[in-house]
Parts: sequence; structure tokens; C-alpha cells
Amino acid sequence: MLNDIYNKRIIELAGNIPRLGRLSDADATATAHSKLCGSTVKIDLKMSGDTVTDFAHDVKACALGQASSSIMASHIVGSTASELRELRETVRKMLKENGAPPQGKWEEIKFLEPVREYKARHASTLLTFDAVVDAIGQIEAKAMQPAGAQG
Repeated sequence: MLNDIYNKRIIELAGNIPRLGRLSDADATATAHSKLCGSTVKIDLKMSGDTVTDFAHDVKACALGQASSSIMASHIVGSTASELRELRETVRKMLKENGAPPQGKWEEIKFLEPVREYKARHASTLLTFDAVVDAIGQIEAKAMQPAGAQG
């Protein structure tokens, strides 16, 4: 039943999203959109080396997209690029391949596990993870450019 995916903790997370808004000095901005449901997440990311130092987001999504964005915003600062790429892959596997949810600081993602049974909800649940990995890629690409080519 749909009641399984919209459990009490998902509703709490969706109703209390930290770090809403935009960063004026972001190193990268990325948007992820679900064509199926119309949900959109736009994120701003700031990094120092391989580590996230600041994050903000504009979340126009269903409760599942809001909940996953809430979890991301609660734990992203201090996370590394490789950790966040691995997280996105872990969540994707959790939803699409019956994988286990992440552990440690990301363990609240376990509340999204019932979404696995509803393929139409996978895209909105993954939006924030996809946008963050996109932004990390942008930042890394800029860092690889010769100094004169940036800007």
C-alpha cells in the first residue's frame, strides 16, 4: 500500500527540510527533474578540495523527494565527493536491486526502503542524490581546467 511509503518518519522529514534556499557563492548548481511526477530539486554546492563546505537547495517535490532532500541536507556538509557518489549508488541499488540501505550517518534513508516496490516513485526519491553528484562533477571539471580557461 502507498501508506507504507508515506510513513510517519517520511512525513516528518518532508515537513522539516534544513538548508532551504540558495547559495550566492556556490561552486556549482545542479537541477534534477522527474518527468514522471514533475518533481524538481535544484541544489547549490560549495566544496573545499574533496569536502562539502556548504549546501542549499530549492525543493519542489513530492513527500519522497522532500524526505530524501531533508536527509541529504542534514548530513552533506563535511561529506566527501567519493562518499556522496557511493551514497547515490547505494540508494539506487536499495531501490532497484533490493540492496541494503546505507549505514552510519545516512541510516535514515532506511525509511525510504518501502519505495522499492513503487518504481514510479524511484526517480523523485533519487533527485537530490543525482543533483549532488552532478554538481560534484561540475566542480571537479572546473578544477581540471587550466587557470586561463576558467570563468
